[in-house]
Amino acid sequence: MEISSNTPAIVTGGASGLGAATARAIAAKGAKVAIFDMNEEKGNAMAEELGGTFCKVNVTSEEDVDAGFAKAREAHGQERILVNCAGIGNAIKTASRDKQTGEIKHFPISAFQFVVEVNLIGTFRCIAKSAAGMMSLDPITEDGGRGAIVNTASVAAEDGQIGQAAYSASKGGVVGMTLPIARDLMNEGIRVNTILPGIFQTPLLMGLPEKAIDALNASVPFPKRLGNPEEYAKLAMCMLENDYFNGEDVRLDGAIRMAPR
Repeated sequence: MEISSNTPAIVTGGASGLGAATARAIAAKGAKVAIFDMNEEKGNAMAEELGGTFCKVNVTSEEDVDAGFAKAREAHGQERILVNCAGIGNAIKTASRDKQTGEIKHFPISAFQFVVEVNLIGTFRCIAKSAAGMMSLDPITEDGGRGAIVNTASVAAEDGQIGQAAYSASKGGVVGMTLPIARDLMNEGIRVNTILPGIFQTPLLMGLPEKAIDALNASVPFPKRLGNPEEYAKLAMCMLENDYFNGEDVRLDGAIRMAPR
């Protein structure tokens, strides 16, 4: 799919990090980009930078998502591109014992559910609504392609660390649903792929102490550094532009395999 002014895009979590880098890459091709995010200040700034539209969207809210799609489509037309970068994480053991008191606690179910609501159900909610909209469009490729979707999972989907049960489950769900969704949409000319990033220069990680970042750099086989959001964006662009890229889950991680902790 050739990305141009005729291929409107939506990027969830597009106000910062991986989403912002991808939004910039798409906009550089001439496409109008709508940013779905909770951060109004950063979201509006990104939309202004790109000449796009900001939509304050909580992906766990049906009303928010519907309003976001309506606003984006009113501004730019029906999107042909959806990139899902919105996500959260936490670090809580399934069950643990306090070293001082011996008190035993378990993972709060509400905290587990919230991570799944954002990362898995929120992603699917946006996919389903975007795909339904794309189906109303005429094909724009020789193969009958109407649009393309890229999701964000994590290497934690395959080698989650201690305390990542909820995060790994949610991201594993994104990986697990990629091929079935691609098959659901195969007769409609809508492609679906997923990226599994390793440790990247996101706002969360860059707030760590320098020693912690040095240790993370050293843990990557090669190159020995955190990934750049622009490197994520390059893979996302390849998935969007290469019409034979479909139903795939691809690690982007410098060959890292996460240790238990």
